[in-house]
Amino acid sequence: MHLLRNQAYIDGQWLKANSNDVFPVTNPADDCIIAEVPDMDASDAQKAIEAASKAFKTWRETTAKERSFILRKWFDLCQNNTDSLAEIITAESGKPLSESKGEVAYGNSFLEWFADAARHVNGEVLCSPWPNKQVIVTRHPIGVVSVITPWNFPFAMITRKVGALMAAGCTCVIKPSEDTPLAALAAVELAQQAGVPKGVINVITSSRKNAPNVGKILCEDPNIGCISFTGSTHVGKILYGMAAKGVKRVSLELGGNAPFIVFASADIENALDQAMLAKFRNNGQACIGANRFLIHEDVYDKFVDGFKNRIKQKCVLGPGIKPGVTCGPLVNEMQAKKVSSLVDEAVQKGAKPLVGGKFATNLGSKFYESTLLVDVKPDMTIYKEEIFGPVAVCLKFKTEEEVLEVANGTRSGLASYVFTRDLGQAFRMSRKLEFGMVAINDGILSAAEPPFGGIKESGIGREGSKHGVEEYTDIKYTLFSGLDK
Repeated sequence: MHLLRNQAYIDGQWLKANSNDVFPVTNPADDCIIAEVPDMDASDAQKAIEAASKAFKTWRETTAKERSFILRKWFDLCQNNTDSLAEIITAESGKPLSESKGEVAYGNSFLEWFADAARHVNGEVLCSPWPNKQVIVTRHPIGVVSVITPWNFPFAMITRKVGALMAAGCTCVIKPSEDTPLAALAAVELAQQAGVPKGVINVITSSRKNAPNVGKILCEDPNIGCISFTGSTHVGKILYGMAAKGVKRVSLELGGNAPFIVFASADIENALDQAMLAKFRNNGQACIGANRFLIHEDVYDKFVDGFKNRIKQKCVLGPGIKPGVTCGPLVNEMQAKKVSSLVDEAVQKGAKPLVGGKFATNLGSKFYESTLLVDVKPDMTIYKEEIFGPVAVCLKFKTEEEVLEVANGTRSGLASYVFTRDLGQAFRMSRKLEFGMVAINDGILSAAEPPFGGIKESGIGREGSKHGVEEYTDIKYTLFSGLDK
């Protein structure tokens, strides 16, 4: 893994922590140590912010064409190093190598998209209410952005955020997850090779112990203009509260509780194929992963039987580097305990696992079997909470009104999936589902071109699309008067 780096990156230099402390990054498949990286604290974060603030003064003055050129070079280098990046992702996150390569392709698509989008951050000339005055609106980079990313897509979450903010003319300090910092360091190594000026991108690594203090300064330092965070709703609320002290911009992509709705008119074979993608991608560890399978009573038995058979045939559990494996380990012990406790409580209260429902202890401590649960009731925690693991919960419904009530009965509002061949029903569901994203007859909706994001407690703002760049800009209104003099 020639892109493996074991130091943080501040102001164009690879550095240790001020304290010289380190913490291990382990492979979740076998708990072996991949590397030890700096365990940085608030003083290191302050140094990174100062570097980003200094760099912003010059980076904001570069032309959109210059920024586009550098982003394109970064994209080309990431494309050429797909295999090396994928090896690092698999080593630290556990996902199968094929999925890691898919993540690199997905992450690269954002660099390609924002390289183009950089040259289309346009303003407006408005109709003036006065005969001798001109009104224009321009967009300007918001400043230094704190980028805090999760462990489930450690490369793509970097490029989706950093590509956008760089296109807008901003600089950043990245704090990757303590479980998966190596993909971020590899990405910034390639950014350096692409000619990204020093200080524009900075990466600080810290253990779970130092994360609260580092997060505090990344939210409250007066030089920070925006906090961009992907992760749990719980942590997002904490960061939002910190950002409020300085009235800072936030871009929050938080937890989901995605319904997967199958109506009687649906193409059941397609719905089953898409269900496998929507549920078991990254072993269920995805914020847009299907969480609740709501199946019409007329096709419930057919769907559940087909789902059970597909899980048995297609979900192959094992280390991510092993050929043929489709589901790797859960990322850490905490995640493994959460998933198993949700299933155990449901089974104790009467739920029935048709497939799975336990750890594959012959493989290791974090390998949980792909699971299908039925007879789930509203008093079970798994009925209400995001599972974030390889567990599918099937529920039966009778009417469109009933399924809308169940689907919308959550404070989350990120992604939703609907399967129907009734065109009118498809439009009604698109309008009435209280989610930021609705996929009709498809289980994969992520791409660089559409706006990704949620409503309610699933977040604020959008990533990807032209809106992803605009998140990192301020609007300025300028009035030109005296034009008739």
